[in-house]
Amino acid sequence: MAERGFYEVLGLRPGASSDEIQRSYRKLASTFHPDINKGPEAEKRFREISEAYDVLSDPELRKRYDEVGLDLDDLFGPRSRPSSAPVSGADQEFELELSVDDAYKGVHRWLTIAGPGGTRSVEVTIPPGATDGQRIRLTGQGGQGSGGAGDLYLVVRIAPHPRYRVEGRDIWVQLPLTPWEAALGARVAVNTPGGEAKVQVPPGSSSGRPLRLRGRGMPGTAGRRGDLCAEVRIMVPSRLTDEERRLFEQLAATSTSQIGSSTDFVPPSYVRRRSVSAGTSSRWMVTMRRSE
Repeated sequence: MAERGFYEVLGLRPGASSDEIQRSYRKLASTFHPDINKGPEAEKRFREISEAYDVLSDPELRKRYDEVGLDLDDLFGPRSRPSSAPVSGADQEFELELSVDDAYKGVHRWLTIAGPGGTRSVEVTIPPGATDGQRIRLTGQGGQGSGGAGDLYLVVRIAPHPRYRVEGRDIWVQLPLTPWEAALGARVAVNTPGGEAKVQVPPGSSSGRPLRLRGRGMPGTAGRRGDLCAEVRIMVPSRLTDEERRLFEQLAATSTSQIGSSTDFVPPSYVRRRSVSAGTSSRWMVTMRRSE
């Protein structure tokens, strides 16, 4: 057994949670693994860390250790631990940046991985629907050791995109609308990583309103796809023709809408109804009737 107690070896208090034990072990193992640390005491320290983790990560062994403070020989019986015992290679972590399109469709790549033993090339296939922060494990592709190779963990990072914003499996995109499309409603095409989609814009949509197309976001496991969220952005023409200006002036003169007034807020328990008059003018009417 290590000269120090198992909790002390891992730098933990006796009441540490399973997650704390695992995090501490990973941090210490990556620091003292012989593939990474060539110091004279590194291998001994690594064995102490591994021994402590073997016990504290097993609920039954941890319970027995907490009760009487037994070491591994007491728990399993005497066993030899020759200094030349095989040591598995260290796990490695590599950040992989993907475009939104590659994350959506999946991609096949060759990666150059740098490690204590030099650089090497690894062939990887990223499945469709990778998300930001996702960890992809490649068994046996980590550092080499006398007891076999460790694992390689790819941490996905989604690169910024000029059109799309990815949140989990949902894809957000801005939906430019003309004032009349927003006021009267329209069916508008929008580009997505999976191709063109049609968004039904309800009448009276204001800037910032999200319109959700279910199942048109990132692919997922077991058919659980994310959604496409189109955020309305009303775009006013920078230059108006004489006829457009006349129509807008007519709308301004005839419209009774008062944006920002107290009548624009309707509690959820009431029903809002829209009436469109002839030409380009439109009017909102609020019916003070409780919905069923």
